[in-house]
Amino acid sequence: MTDRIVCGVDEVGRGPLAGPVIAAAVVLDPHNPIEGLRDSKKISEKKREKLNIEIREKAYSWCIARADVGEIDELNILHASMLAMKRAVEGLEVPVHHALIDGNRIPDLQCSAEAIVGGDNLVDCISAASIIAKVERDNEMVDMDSVYPGYGLAKHKGYPTKAHMEALKLLGVTEIHRRSFGPVKRVLEAV
Repeated sequence: MTDRIVCGVDEVGRGPLAGPVIAAAVVLDPHNPIEGLRDSKKISEKKREKLNIEIREKAYSWCIARADVGEIDELNILHASMLAMKRAVEGLEVPVHHALIDGNRIPDLQCSAEAIVGGDNLVDCISAASIIAKVERDNEMVDMDSVYPGYGLAKHKGYPTKAHMEALKLLGVTEIHRRSFGPVKRVLEAV
């Protein structure tokens, strides 16, 4: 490792009506490169799954963190996303000197940081964070589908699809739904 340790940070799950927001921080090993890193949304699920394993095996350090539904409702989604990213960086097994953050905002960190709009498609360590965060969240929503059947969580991952909106109206709001989000709030008010 070089003297200056840099991590990439990204979050997944700002837009869904259900589930946590999940962030990841990754410090790549320059002596153990990973081919095919790019924005998690621009690669197939199968390729993401393969890269997820490779990143976890080859990265110098990685950490996945979250802000749960209660924190999202209490803080708002932006602040909850920042909290999840802060937790991911702080959870790394190595002290980081600099963080490269996907987007236009920087969480409150102990190290220097830089926001990079579109960084998940431009910077490998951010792409790696994007991939492991997305795989983690998608897998969690698949698990939630069996706990909360009928909502289609395995398919839409909590995003506000037509099927999800119809299920919300028919089945009601669960404990994993974000009550501060407009569509969920409207269903609660209609009861």
